[in-house]
Amino acid sequence: MSIRSLFAAFFGAILVLVMLGPAARADDWNEMTKLTFNQPIRIPGREVLPAGSYWFVLANSVADRDIVQIYSSNWHHEYAILLTQPTIRPHATDYTVVQFAERPHNQPEALLKWYYPGRLTGQEFLYSARRERAFSHDIHENVLVKPFASRS
Repeated sequence: MSIRSLFAAFFGAILVLVMLGPAARADDWNEMTKLTFNQPIRIPGREVLPAGSYWFVLANSVADRDIVQIYSSNWHHEYAILLTQPTIRPHATDYTVVQFAERPHNQPEALLKWYYPGRLTGQEFLYSARRERAFSHDIHENVLVKPFASRS
C-alpha cells in the first residue's frame, strides 16, 4: 500500500468521524428534554401552559445558547421561543432539574430555571420586572425529573 493511499484512508476515516460526531451528540447539543406537568405552569411571555407534556429544546444557534423553544409533545405546535440567561448550580445531577416559584393556590407555579442532566450551567427564564418582584417573595422549589427517551 502506498503512502498516498494510507494518507487518503486516514483522512477518509477522519471525515467520517467528523460527520457522525454531531449526530451522535444531537440531544446533548440542543439539551432536548421532554417535561410533563400535572398542572398548568406559567412561562414568560405567555400567561400559562396547560397541564401536559412538552419538549424543551435549546435553539440551534452557535452564537446564542440562551434561547429555549417549547414544543407540544407531538412536535406539531411551537408554544414559545424564550430568551433566558445562564444560571449556575453548585452540583450537577444525573436528572433534569426544574425550579418553580410556588405561587398562591389560585395561580399556577412559574417556571424559573431548567438544568440539563450532567450540567452545572442551566437556563434561567426571564420575566418582566414586576413578575420578578412577585416571584422573589415566593418559595422556590426544585423538582428532579426522571430521564426520558429522546425524540422518536
